[in-house]
Amino acid sequence: MSKQPSPERILQTGLAFWASKTLLSAIEIDLFTKLADAAQPFDVISSLVGLHPRSARDFLDALVALGFLERTGDIYSNTIETNLFLDRSKPSYIGGMLEMANHRLYPFWGHLTEALRTGQPQNELKMGGPGLFETLYADPDRLKEFLCAMSGGSRSANVAIALTFPWQNYRTFVDVGTAQGDLAVQIVQANTHLQGFGFDLPQVAPFFEEYITTLGVADRLSFVPGDFFKHDLPKADVVLMGHILHDWDLPTKKMLIAKAFDAVPTGGALVIYEALIDDDRSKNAFGLMMSLNMLIETPGGFDYTGADCSKWMKEAGFSQTRVEPLVGPDSMVIGIK
Repeated sequence: MSKQPSPERILQTGLAFWASKTLLSAIEIDLFTKLADAAQPFDVISSLVGLHPRSARDFLDALVALGFLERTGDIYSNTIETNLFLDRSKPSYIGGMLEMANHRLYPFWGHLTEALRTGQPQNELKMGGPGLFETLYADPDRLKEFLCAMSGGSRSANVAIALTFPWQNYRTFVDVGTAQGDLAVQIVQANTHLQGFGFDLPQVAPFFEEYITTLGVADRLSFVPGDFFKHDLPKADVVLMGHILHDWDLPTKKMLIAKAFDAVPTGGALVIYEALIDDDRSKNAFGLMMSLNMLIETPGGFDYTGADCSKWMKEAGFSQTRVEPLVGPDSMVIGIK
């Protein structure tokens, strides 16, 4: 007998924002951080995070059912994953990305249908305000949240690049659009012979300096202030761009790849990584939805396939390219000059 069609997947996806906002609110009220040191009884944790009696039990038990909390009797505790990745005091914290999703992306995505019909961003630009980066970089608090989000959302891929790229063949590198510098940090921590640079707008410098000093690698990393629209990229054996290229339209993408080509010597490399869309455009749903996020947030940005990126690299002059998976939806494209 053939399997009868079921509406379950349709309903689960259509109402997936319920689960999403439940998790995002838990992060917003610091639930997982407050449970990091020890499990807590229902009454204690409800009071600690300020839950109303009407909502408290349903909210905490929903997180149990979703797999983000564990409960024994009346005692609640983090899971292994939430304790590692959603405790704000740990360096493994990835909640910065989700905090930004909660404060910024969640309301903007409510206008996706309009974006699909108009092709126009649905953020501050919609009301005639400044763009995404102008908005973020003008406010130190917003900028810090954004930079932390970039570190948290990229860390697993950063570690994979640090461990899998053949760094033994190179001496120097520059991380373009470095944010806090987590990619650069992971690389020098795993490869003690390397000297690296973080390249970003001047406003990022204090956050970068604080991060590399805290992690004890300030002797091997330096910040280079600059604007890749106005300035050449710093010279290095390897240029890296992580979650950078998808912010821009095609001419800008090609311009940045050309600048990277000019920055590396013969034998040097360009490493670009994103949530690359699979070449068949049918499997990496995250990459495709990330491209929709670029529609929401930018005038011309879009995500792309590994084959697309390889083609642009070869047009710029790179003689060899290859695509390698990293972690989850992320993959990297490597071009050799």
